[in-house]
Amino acid sequence: MTEHRARKRFGQNFLSDPNIIRKIIDAIRPVAGETMVEIGPGLGAMTAPLVERLGHLHVVEIDRDLIARLHETYPPERLTVHEGDALEFDFGSLGTPLRVVGNLPYNISTPLLFHLAGFAAQVRDMTFMLQKEVVMRMVAAPGSEDYGRLSVMLQYRFRMARLFDVPPGAFRPAPKVTSSIVRMVPLPAAELAAEDEALFARIVAAAFGQRRKTLRNTLREFLAEADYTALDLDPGLRGERLTVGEYVAIANHVARKQAPAGR
Repeated sequence: MTEHRARKRFGQNFLSDPNIIRKIIDAIRPVAGETMVEIGPGLGAMTAPLVERLGHLHVVEIDRDLIARLHETYPPERLTVHEGDALEFDFGSLGTPLRVVGNLPYNISTPLLFHLAGFAAQVRDMTFMLQKEVVMRMVAAPGSEDYGRLSVMLQYRFRMARLFDVPPGAFRPAPKVTSSIVRMVPLPAAELAAEDEALFARIVAAAFGQRRKTLRNTLREFLAEADYTALDLDPGLRGERLTVGEYVAIANHVARKQAPAGR
């Protein structure tokens, strides 16, 4: 089989350190019979041990050369290859409960995380390798420099934990950045308190749209001075000071204010 050259346009960096691969598989703890999908299997560093433990694995891959290699290596009863862009893939079509894993391409990691969040109700857990900088934003606490829209939107939907870091030398070619492994476990539906999740998402996006500005400016479209009093909220704060719960409270207040009379 000819050597595959990593393609920049697909953000390819292939995991090659056997100790790191073993550590990641141990963190995932795959069990035979589970429904699991791997995003971006690449040269199959994680695919092989996953197939071995699960019996059957789904993968989503966009690179046709890599797809051909996967078909050559695994029979269909062991590996189902879904050819295409993970950003457009319907993960809900694979059934429930679903486990999702992968070394996510750095160039599409944030939009892909938002896409995957849409399938949280069908997912048991997700374990990903991402650029450390992105993982730090995902797990950041309110008031920290890393805390932003990604933090709030993912923490609203998932319980998250950064497990360990992966050095650049574990990949071929070596990226210029350190990676981290993160686990995301969907929160029970009963804990999702936003009455209008689309409104909640718009408010969070507005609050972080201009990070240096205060809530009085960024949320002008949603809140008047009296609303801040009702919410017991300081309009002079910036978006990064608010907890996920406070964003939910704002969204629910606005939703009730906008509701037709008599509802």
